[in-house]
Amino acid sequence: MKLARLLALLIPATLLAGAWAFQLIGHLVPCEMCHWQRWPLYAALVPAILAFAPGLRPPVIRLLIALAALGIIASGVIGFYHMGVEYKWWLGPTHCTSQGLPHGGDILKALLAQPLVLCDKPQWTLFGISLAGFNALISIPGGLLTLFLAAKGRS
Repeated sequence: MKLARLLALLIPATLLAGAWAFQLIGHLVPCEMCHWQRWPLYAALVPAILAFAPGLRPPVIRLLIALAALGIIASGVIGFYHMGVEYKWWLGPTHCTSQGLPHGGDILKALLAQPLVLCDKPQWTLFGISLAGFNALISIPGGLLTLFLAAKGRS
């Protein structure tokens, strides 16, 4: 269970560190959906840290790891949804996408009401994969692996 416990802590911590690095060092401003992806990772850190508390019985450790893994997977699912919005596979929330802009009427008023960063425009990509896509590619398999390892009790 040592590996599962380590993954439960390192995956959300690393993803959040990367997100904050892109924001603070790379000067990328996160959109609303980017923030949505962070919340389950913050939540996953709590049981992941608690799983390292001394004196815990293995069933409690497994439960804490499973809770962390579910938070990691949730972040990945939101990341996949966000990636789909960016790639125009499906429509996203109109309040944070370019779909919310009217074609007529008071365009200036609508533009001023829009967030500074639109959710359907990736700010950064590598090999055609956005940050939301990388979150999905890391979080979903990583969370599933963590859950599997915790269930099997492997170290």
